[in-house]
Amino acid sequence: MKAIDEQDPQTAPPGRAHEMPLNATHIITGHALKPPFPKTLETALFGLGCFWGAERLFWQQPGIFTTAVGYAGGLTPNPNYAELCTGRTGHAEVVRIIFDPALITYQQLLALFWESHNPTQGMRQGNDIGTQYRSVIFTHNKAQQSQAENTKISYQHQLTQAGITAPITTEITHAPTFYYAEEKHQQYLAKNPHGYCNLGGLNVRLN
Repeated sequence: MKAIDEQDPQTAPPGRAHEMPLNATHIITGHALKPPFPKTLETALFGLGCFWGAERLFWQQPGIFTTAVGYAGGLTPNPNYAELCTGRTGHAEVVRIIFDPALITYQQLLALFWESHNPTQGMRQGNDIGTQYRSVIFTHNKAQQSQAENTKISYQHQLTQAGITAPITTEITHAPTFYYAEEKHQQYLAKNPHGYCNLGGLNVRLN
């Protein structure tokens, strides 16, 4: 599997010009999956391994308007899952969270992010191996970038105190284009309650 800085436009799947066809609403929240969203809401974009469990983690929180899973951070426009699994798109599996900052803060979302996966594993999450499973925080403004970077420093300190010396490999960068995943992946664990979920943290809290 190529490292993220070895993406090759010559071998990346060409993708497609159109978005994946989707149902209009989130099957749990009942709200729209696509913008426009109310102007009082904000957006977070995280990758923490397989996006099925990650999406459920966030839609269960108070203050979440809607969530959607997709692909971001790579080369291929509007990729499908089969293309992602070739390892040549460069994308990570991500969950986009539309939230009300009056009810849940970005800092609280970051805490859930850090505590709910292993951010030290590079291009994998447990037995899921590949660039699509890397740990990423895609930020939408300077405030989010600063908070993400500060919590990364804090969480590294907490891990060290807990005896975990491996460095955090989480990528923190400005949000690229978000491409929706196919309909069958949206709210997957609501549609398939016994479906695969590899989400699990290191039992270390972000202080």
